[in-house]
Amino acid sequence: SGRPAARRKSWLVDHSPVFYGWIVMVAAAIGLIVSSPGQTYTVSIFLEHFIEDLGLSRSLVSTLYTVGTLTASFALPTIGRQIDRRGPRVMVGIITAGLALACVYMGFVRGAVMLGIGFVLIRMLAQGGMSMVSNTAINLWWVRRRGAVLAIAGMMASLLGSGSFPSLAHALIGQLGWRASYVALGVLVAAVMLPVGLLFYRRQPEAYGLLPDGAKAPPAGRSAAPLADVEENWTRAEALRTSAFWIVSLSGASISMLGTGLHFHMVSIFADAGLSASAAAAAFMPVALASAVFRLAGGVLVDRVPVRYRLAVALVGQTISLLMAPRLQDSTTGLVCGIVLGLTGSLQLTVGNVVWAKY
Repeated sequence: SGRPAARRKSWLVDHSPVFYGWIVMVAAAIGLIVSSPGQTYTVSIFLEHFIEDLGLSRSLVSTLYTVGTLTASFALPTIGRQIDRRGPRVMVGIITAGLALACVYMGFVRGAVMLGIGFVLIRMLAQGGMSMVSNTAINLWWVRRRGAVLAIAGMMASLLGSGSFPSLAHALIGQLGWRASYVALGVLVAAVMLPVGLLFYRRQPEAYGLLPDGAKAPPAGRSAAPLADVEENWTRAEALRTSAFWIVSLSGASISMLGTGLHFHMVSIFADAGLSASAAAAAFMPVALASAVFRLAGGVLVDRVPVRYRLAVALVGQTISLLMAPRLQDSTTGLVCGIVLGLTGSLQLTVGNVVWAKY
């Protein structure tokens, strides 16, 4: 009919003392943090327990994790469409409940088949769904400052997610055993993210009469300009015909694949160098610190340094970390390798989270 959509009412949005996009950023950062039970840096702490308690070989567990991750990826287009249709607030509630139940399920796995199913669930709902809905929520509220805001959220996620959860998981396992520890992580996910997500996630600012980035709202009686008027939008078919799409996709896939492998086997890589599992868990903190710094710097520079240069640096960093991994001699070289890996991952995430919306 051509009539503007009715303005949504929200007491929180209307009475927020700051632009509500900042509230969304903090809530989304918490979402990225609570995705940790399904992220490789946390799963790697459980790896040796899967092998010993379930009587499985390292090769089989690695294969199950690979197949689980790949299988989970096929659900992501559907999750993305549902986020577009239902909005981040509804979907974060569904994803959070699913992830909490998946973590509880992981505490009851018996054998290879159940473990493989568990990997599919936690990868689909944590690394896939929770990360997607959280990054999408930020992208909806920010356009011109998107890179910097995503970098701040990523820095928070690095410090409190990859920097803290491996040590938390290691401590829980020491006190409760690995099965009860995964159940405890599921309870933590539900207790934290259900109230945060349902209270603070929102649709795009235009639905509430606002503009992205906190731009001045239009005069009373007039609707806000749609996001399409703020930035250029391409269809899927148009994007698929560009070489940039495929270069960024394949580069990001390479970094994700190889980086996941290094994180997944971090404990055994350190063990080969004569270092303990505790040292491997503790090593994630300096890695996370490095990642946080690089993500913040990358977000600030996202509009100043071309994507191709940052991708190139990330790929070189990936190569260096792969060359160093089998040559670790002590905790110092392990730390250096981890910092390089953190640089690589942070650059890839900064590019990956921004480039799709930006291009």
